[in-house]
Amino acid sequence: MSMMKEFKQFAMRGNVVDMAVGIIIGVAFGKIVSSLVNDVIMPPIGLLMGGVDFSSFMITLKQAMGDVPAVTLNYGVFINTVIDFVIVAFAIFMVIKGMNRMKKKEEEAPAAPPAPTKQETLLAEIRDLLKTRS
Repeated sequence: MSMMKEFKQFAMRGNVVDMAVGIIIGVAFGKIVSSLVNDVIMPPIGLLMGGVDFSSFMITLKQAMGDVPAVTLNYGVFINTVIDFVIVAFAIFMVIKGMNRMKKKEEEAPAAPPAPTKQETLLAEIRDLLKTRS
């Protein structure tokens, strides 16, 4: 089997395509959450703290010298990223919880009674015939 044929078989497998779609949607969802945190959640929190912009929180380790930029620890950006993570993790938790609830309902649904066997059907017919003769 040629390498291209093997690769095509691997790439077109259902799980790989599903995973690729999930990753693409996840990246888009991550951008939405980042915008939510940076543009909606953090400004009011910064306003409550006296008009502070969290992304500007940093510790300067070494001052800028000429063309060399300053070396900084950007802990404000880290705070934004942690909040992004918490929101994404909570959203994924809620989706998984909903999926598990739906799966549990499917499992709990009562199974339809099995269809009668040929013998049972014939015995029922014989019983019905005997009832009509009496």
